[in-house]
Amino acid sequence: MPPGSGPDFTDAIQRARSHAPFLSLLLDREPVLAERLAAGQIELGFTSAEADMPVARQLRLDRRALALSVAIGDLAGALDLTAVTHALTDFADAALDRAIRAAIAERTPGEEPRGFVAIALGKQGSRELNYSSDIDPILLFDPRTLPHRAREEPEEAAVRVAKRVVELLQARDGDGYVLRVDLRLRPSPEATPIALPVEGAIGYYESQALAWERAAFIRARVAAGDKALGSYFLDAIRPFVWRRGLDFGAIGEIRDLSRRIRDHYASGQRFGPGYDLKRGRGGIREAEFFAQIHQLIHGGRDPALRAPATRDGLAALAGAGWIGADEAAALAQSYTLLRTIEHRVQMVDDRQTHTLPTGEALDGVARLHGLADGADLVELLREPVATAGRIYDALDDGQAAGLPHEPQALADWLETAGFAADGEGASKAAARIAGWRAGRYPALRSPAARAALEAVLPVLMPALAGAPDPAAALLRLDVLFERLSSAINILRLLEARPGLATLLATILSHAAPLADALATRPELIDWLIDASAFEPLGSVAELATELGAADEGDYQALLDTVRRLVGEKRFAVGAQIVAGAADPLDAAGGYARLAEAAIEVLAAGTVAEFARAHGRVPDSELVILAFGRTGGGALTHASDLDLVYLFTGDFAAESDGAKPLGATLYYNRLAQRITAALSVPTAAGPLYPVDTRLRPSGTQGPLVVSVESFARYQREDAWTWEHMALTRARPVFGSPAARAAVTGVIAEVLEGARPERDLPAEAATMRADMARHKPPAGPLDAKLLPGGLVDLEFTVHLAQLLHRSGFDPDLRVAIPTLTAAGALPDGLLTAHDLLTRLLVTLRLVAPDAQEPPPATQALIARALRLPDWPAVLAAFAATRQEVEAAWRGMIGGCDG
Repeated sequence: MPPGSGPDFTDAIQRARSHAPFLSLLLDREPVLAERLAAGQIELGFTSAEADMPVARQLRLDRRALALSVAIGDLAGALDLTAVTHALTDFADAALDRAIRAAIAERTPGEEPRGFVAIALGKQGSRELNYSSDIDPILLFDPRTLPHRAREEPEEAAVRVAKRVVELLQARDGDGYVLRVDLRLRPSPEATPIALPVEGAIGYYESQALAWERAAFIRARVAAGDKALGSYFLDAIRPFVWRRGLDFGAIGEIRDLSRRIRDHYASGQRFGPGYDLKRGRGGIREAEFFAQIHQLIHGGRDPALRAPATRDGLAALAGAGWIGADEAAALAQSYTLLRTIEHRVQMVDDRQTHTLPTGEALDGVARLHGLADGADLVELLREPVATAGRIYDALDDGQAAGLPHEPQALADWLETAGFAADGEGASKAAARIAGWRAGRYPALRSPAARAALEAVLPVLMPALAGAPDPAAALLRLDVLFERLSSAINILRLLEARPGLATLLATILSHAAPLADALATRPELIDWLIDASAFEPLGSVAELATELGAADEGDYQALLDTVRRLVGEKRFAVGAQIVAGAADPLDAAGGYARLAEAAIEVLAAGTVAEFARAHGRVPDSELVILAFGRTGGGALTHASDLDLVYLFTGDFAAESDGAKPLGATLYYNRLAQRITAALSVPTAAGPLYPVDTRLRPSGTQGPLVVSVESFARYQREDAWTWEHMALTRARPVFGSPAARAAVTGVIAEVLEGARPERDLPAEAATMRADMARHKPPAGPLDAKLLPGGLVDLEFTVHLAQLLHRSGFDPDLRVAIPTLTAAGALPDGLLTAHDLLTRLLVTLRLVAPDAQEPPPATQALIARALRLPDWPAVLAAFAATRQEVEAAWRGMIGGCDG
């Protein structure tokens, strides 16, 4: 049909009669339908069957009528590809359902079709059936509910029902057939019956299924029979299909299948007459595989990507930013055209073929489509096929050549790749690889692990060689392999995402804490390909919602979920710093918001769990204060949490639960539980160290005191250092009213409701004591060296207490306020930012505060926004001098 014109049924019928013998036959056999089609009436539900006909004949006649209506509507331009495939699929579903009902009714009259279901896979599952397609269902039954005859086992009945269903659908007579049925996609088809018990099938997919079967179930759908049973099955195996932790074995297997298809159908790869529209390079299957590969990678985390239909999947992937919009549009356009021409080829003789014919037959297909001849059809297809092929080739650029096995040849290869010729260079790298290949570590001993290793070495080793410190990266990778229980998944992931290998090499080269986390939880690397991995962490409220999503009354599950998610997000923030994708200042805020969200979620969960046994104290609640860097909202990867627990209400009250406790004992036990919830490792790993020594009277006092006791202590008994610490105190748990009350107490104390003391002298003494008991760890200790962050914080806090102004736990807010008021010299905000960036970065790449290797020096310079390492050292020295001068100026002649 010419572009832009309306449907032309007369021309469509003429082309069908001239170039499609099968359609011409149907036009003769269905004269009433042919007349209506000639008048432009499409009736997809038209039937010439009679009510008293056998079901098999009714279905064959209905299929004949539908085939004619869909074909003429397609040729006339009245039905687009979506309408065509949906009509064909809807008929297949209905026919399969009628066959199941008939088969059960024949054996057990009067019974409903319960306990037997057909799960559609392939194009039926995605509602994309072609004009002459097989259907590929899996037939399942429930032995408890399937109707069966007396003295007949349910398993025997299910197989007989299945055989009858297949017979009703694919037996041929003078009216043709209904559907070809292929049951080979069921588990182990060579050894299993054609109908499987549903629990056995679930067990198979949970424990034994092959990787490619995951891809098949992207398009799974309950098609016919007992719909509730089918939904139960698909819900049960959903975690098998859509995994949060990626299994790149599935990706590799799909790619390998594509290669094998190309090899097997080599004669159909060359474009032109005889081209295989389905399996050829740039053909239908490559568009499908392209979508499915990306869906398997990302669909575990994003349910919106789980669209069964190919074009819907491409659109969803493009909308989420995982593939380019141009790629998605080109593949969808090519897919639509190839599927349309595939239908033309199949309409000719109702044959399940996907290959362009040659010679006059190709001219006939072209004219059926409305073109002049076969040459025009080939030209119509040429560019879309070539474009689709290029897009898929970019995804799957073939197997990389393996590394040599002979030691000297391997060393030469590694030297060429970039490993040094001497020292811990190419020869030692070759020796490490030889050890891996020999199965030195348990994770590398299985045949599958060794195969995965060989596949990824050509990708991984150049990435390691290009790292700033290849030897250090290789050593940490060796440690990672040593600690892994299985290396298969991480190796396949690196093979599939070469860019990830470069990032991994950077992490292994620089960031020992992140490398250690990977060794403990290798699945953390999955997080690096998530879309949110390199975005700033959200607000406290957003993070708390995410962390608390698993809280459905299972307290242990909540503890594990929070640890797992916090571990993932802390790892991602650390990777952002190492990769240069985040300012360490922003990362510090992200770390702090994450910790605050964890406090909020775990405290709330612990309060609820504690209340189940002990109830709640009437008119009373727990409040948690954050101090130090937690209060100031700027943590590092290694920070602990400085917390103080308070409670509101009457300390003499008693809880109202089955096991009542007095308020003081109640809250002390509750606080112990919360501390454990935040700090004790579970099966999901550790969370945060918690320090509660800033509470009133320190370790000599109770863990929790009332707000009134806290206020009295701060007004009457607290030391100067405790008031300095109070300047960064901030409620992070409790109702808005309770938080406001505690914030009011803090403000009242800081603004003057405290004893008059010689603040400079006491602060100087305290700083000198700290220096004696906790000396700097190394020459880069941005925190404890003279002029470091501790001196800066002391300077700011002393200025706040002396001037009774500028009180804000966030130093980036407090410092400009005090500077504007003349309480601090200029330049301290810049000093704070440099020292904080340095501290946050060093906690990841040089936690010992020693000068790192030159390669890591460059990373630190980038994080500090300085050109090189000499500039870092110069800026650090100048900043320390500036801070030390400010501190000395603040304490005057007091030297501790």
